[in-house]
Amino acid sequence: MIKEIREKNDELNINSKKIKQLKELFPSCFTEDGKIDLIKLENELNTDINIIKEGYGLNFLGKNYAKLISSLDTETVIVPDEDNNSKEINKDSNNIFVSGDNIDALKHLLKSYYKQIRCIYIDPPYNTGSDGFAYNDKFNFSVEKLISDLDISEEEAKRVFEMTNSKSNSHSAWLTFMYPRLYIARQLLKDNGVIFISIDDNEQSNLKLLCDNIFGNENYVGMFSVENNPKGRRNSDFISVSNEYCLVYAKDKSNKESCFIENIPKCTSDMMQNEDGEYIQAGGRRTLVGEQTFNNEADFKSDKHYSVYYNPSTNDLELLKEKSIDEKNIDLINEGYKRYISYNGDKFVENTYTMSTFKEMFEDNSLIFSDEKIYEKNDSTTIRIKSMLTNKKYDAIINGEVVNDYEIDLKTTSAGTRLKELFGLDEVPFSAPKNENFISLLVSLFEDKDLVCLDFFAGSATTAHAIMNLNAKDGGNRKYILVQLPEDLEKNYETSSSAGKKTIKVQIDYLNNINKPLYLDEIGQERIRLAGEKIKSESSNNIDIGFKHYFIKDIDTNTLDKLEKFEPNWIDSDKTILSEFGINTVLTTWMVSDGYGLTDKYDKLDLDGYTAYQCKNTIYLITPDISDSSIKYLIEKYEKDNDFECNRIVMFGYSFNLNEIQTLKDNLKQVKNIKNINVDLITRY
Repeated sequence: MIKEIREKNDELNINSKKIKQLKELFPSCFTEDGKIDLIKLENELNTDINIIKEGYGLNFLGKNYAKLISSLDTETVIVPDEDNNSKEINKDSNNIFVSGDNIDALKHLLKSYYKQIRCIYIDPPYNTGSDGFAYNDKFNFSVEKLISDLDISEEEAKRVFEMTNSKSNSHSAWLTFMYPRLYIARQLLKDNGVIFISIDDNEQSNLKLLCDNIFGNENYVGMFSVENNPKGRRNSDFISVSNEYCLVYAKDKSNKESCFIENIPKCTSDMMQNEDGEYIQAGGRRTLVGEQTFNNEADFKSDKHYSVYYNPSTNDLELLKEKSIDEKNIDLINEGYKRYISYNGDKFVENTYTMSTFKEMFEDNSLIFSDEKIYEKNDSTTIRIKSMLTNKKYDAIINGEVVNDYEIDLKTTSAGTRLKELFGLDEVPFSAPKNENFISLLVSLFEDKDLVCLDFFAGSATTAHAIMNLNAKDGGNRKYILVQLPEDLEKNYETSSSAGKKTIKVQIDYLNNINKPLYLDEIGQERIRLAGEKIKSESSNNIDIGFKHYFIKDIDTNTLDKLEKFEPNWIDSDKTILSEFGINTVLTTWMVSDGYGLTDKYDKLDLDGYTAYQCKNTIYLITPDISDSSIKYLIEKYEKDNDFECNRIVMFGYSFNLNEIQTLKDNLKQVKNIKNINVDLITRY
């Protein structure tokens, strides 16, 4: 368990994993003493690929350190919140809330959710200097170990040591903090998965280069400009900033299933009605979300109006200057053309373009043509380019119906007002909370209504609120996994600015009133409970508003000393070590480690008075004092129960002496003869 992980981490250096992989692929390129022969390696590769000597990339103090942190296994355990998880509303829930450091949580999740997450949304610290970000980790590396493990100079090792031990908020410190989290996040994404990252000007350019490094520039989808404060921020220098950004990367953009659907409200000016009166998409350049009219003023000439016709059979684009549209319509229809753009009732709309502009857009594949037959004189479409998530009202088509003055509200002020009402407070309990409409808009781009959305900077739990809202509206079964550091609010209050103190005071007072511990993650959990009840009462759909809750815990020093000193022998075990962890903690941590996830259930297995635990094809033996009769009962179960086919047994090594382990191992050999099953017996320390 922890002891084995610590030993493995002690032996790890930044290149261990990569060298192992290279040895497996190119064993002939290594010398007898384990060194790489680069000439041989280049010769091996030159036959298949081109090797470049030049390039560009992001380099920062701590990059090698961040890579090492990415490779280390977590030395923490997962503790289930048994009181919360046993409640009726939560016991069958597939939603998850994890309280703990997200680097540890991500490493646990990687063992059971590898390539299983379709959507990740995160709102990390922006490192503005006033948002409280300061790099702080628990890895106590000495300068000497940094030199050895990172293969860097003493001078650089000292600089890294200083940065990681001084609560720095430099750009390098922020990048060192973000790198391992994004690196693991990529591994969690499905092959058709997508990550959305909110950010502002302060680290936007650095984040873009970091994501290019981790996800690959070829998988960059785009960057939204999100108008979250239409009036502009009063405290921004020189200009009144009204927006922030959201970077979008796909796990593999070439994967056709990575495409998004057009599952957002459409502006009526972007739609038209067919013969049955149904609204259909008229055309235009479609990307993700938001909308802004594409109007090339430089090319527009008031005396030159053009109609655009498209022939699907020949892939031809025809642009005709308007003189007698009815006659030309007839001629073009007879030739197999369809008219798409420009005409609106009795006159042309003003966002028509010159022939050169249309040709350029056509050649750039910037036009979308509907398969509908559109010949009627009053058909209307406009060319639109989606570029900015903006707060504006317009007539929209939602589920085929016109909604007047529809507004996609993304403002933080609106989000704050709704939170005050939800909590029943006079002040907003969070500083600049994300608007749930924004995250709903992102998640709604996926056609998959059963997806899992991960947010490992959960904050005010807006992502959970957004997921529940979406499920309530369309009957979906989307799930969320949230991770939030349980920040000590009383400590935060002492070190915060006056503005920060005001918000934290609201949080402290609220938690005191409901008798909850004074930690930030408690506020997020309470928001989920309140929002869930409100959404449930307003929706006819039966949605999951519960969540399973878990803590990520470090092992205390006394327990670590016990683990280090323990030596398995034939006579004694140490039954006190189990009490340091608890059965449910060991079981939950192991189930996640074995790939079963945080929502998989286990059954208690009675072996003639000894309680074992079974999850699918694995049996866990955790408690001490397993008798010979219990072992015999287990073997007989293989023999008599046709449905019992567990092929792996995991033992908590501290609870058993070597004699008990050997006895079980000897008896399990019979199972091969009984059911032709090889049972793998694993002892963990």
